[in-house]
Amino acid sequence: MRSKWFVAGLALFFALSAGSHFLHWNMTVQFAFSAIAILFVAGFLGQATESVAHYAGQRLGGFLNATFGNAAELIIALFLVKEGLFDMVKASLTGAIIGNLLLVLGLSILLGGLKYKQQRYNEEAAGHNATLMVLAVIGLFVPAMFVTSERFSAAKDELLSLSVAAILIVSYLLWLVFSMVTHKELLRDEQSQADHDEAPAWSRRRSIVYLLLATAMVALVSEWLVGTLDQFTTEFGLSELFVGAFLIAIVGNAAEHSAAVMLALKNKIGGAVEIAVGSSLQIALFVAPVLIFASALFGKTMDILFTPIELTAIGVSVFIAASVSRDGRTNWYEGALLLMVYFILGIAFFLV
Repeated sequence: MRSKWFVAGLALFFALSAGSHFLHWNMTVQFAFSAIAILFVAGFLGQATESVAHYAGQRLGGFLNATFGNAAELIIALFLVKEGLFDMVKASLTGAIIGNLLLVLGLSILLGGLKYKQQRYNEEAAGHNATLMVLAVIGLFVPAMFVTSERFSAAKDELLSLSVAAILIVSYLLWLVFSMVTHKELLRDEQSQADHDEAPAWSRRRSIVYLLLATAMVALVSEWLVGTLDQFTTEFGLSELFVGAFLIAIVGNAAEHSAAVMLALKNKIGGAVEIAVGSSLQIALFVAPVLIFASALFGKTMDILFTPIELTAIGVSVFIAASVSRDGRTNWYEGALLLMVYFILGIAFFLV
């Protein structure tokens, strides 16, 4: 850990979050303790991921962070799917995608750019990421347009949703084979691979153990925090769409926020991009389709039809993120632009 103070804060607020949850304290108090705890736990996960990345490389390290970071998002969404809260699930998935592409990536580029005038990463990887983001938009846009315009029956709607979900999962698995096996040398990021003579925080085995522990802690605190959102948002008059797309998404992606920013500040922008963009791709191409199949197992299939508002938000996010990242170079102003788009969407969602 960075310091004894960080360890003390992590232990204290995790304990307070757990205590307030199991002892059924006031919901606002539970929300406050869980919100602070998630910041410490996300920092822990970020450190563990960085240490694992030292041994595994930035691409695999970024993939691991996206996967373990999205574990909390997936667990939260599975609880919502089981309860039949499909609209909330889709809103949270939308928020996770735009949050990673605009907030996480934007903040990483902004803070990294303030420290380093220009940061570079693998242009080939940036191009493939941009193409995959467009595929994700197509996979979400086409079903919504066809079902709405052709007025598909419930049976056709379910068949289309399951078929598209299966195709997206296959596309994602093929991307993993392409990027991690057959073309990993082509996509290697030499700049982000450099460790600048830094020693890893922990041994390989301890890094993996801490990564698993941190992921479990993120999942627990996220679940406790989500449990307070219904009453909390009712008390403050927030809409279900805003809660799903922003509050739940920010909580579920706290781990990526921390890890990506830490890498950008160390001039490892390739790792930060891999986390932010990789997490969005994983949500769109893997997590969302898996939730559709999971809902079918629960007895009622969730369709893949996102609302026009959600599709617009995802489309806008993909367009600006692809425009900024495709050339393999970043500066603080590009990060600021991503954040501006996030604020625009946040205000619009809040007013819905």
